[in-house]
Amino acid sequence: MVKIRLRRMGAKKAPFYRIVVADSRYPRDGRFIEQLGTYDPLKEPVEIKVDAERAQEWIKTGAQPTETVKRLFKTAGVL
Repeated sequence: MVKIRLRRMGAKKAPFYRIVVADSRYPRDGRFIEQLGTYDPLKEPVEIKVDAERAQEWIKTGAQPTETVKRLFKTAGVL
């Protein structure tokens, strides 16, 4: 199954995430199909950048966003 999920980047104790489309069998930080945006929880206010068109297209074709990504999409106005 194809999922839209977070991929952790950044240094120890300084997380930075990329919102990616990946096969659910791949590891969290492993191979992915496409990058849709970024999420930086350490900035004030929290910084979320998403390519809304591509995200909606992937959801229409059956990709399932994780709970966290679903919440971020609602905050960013994608869903």
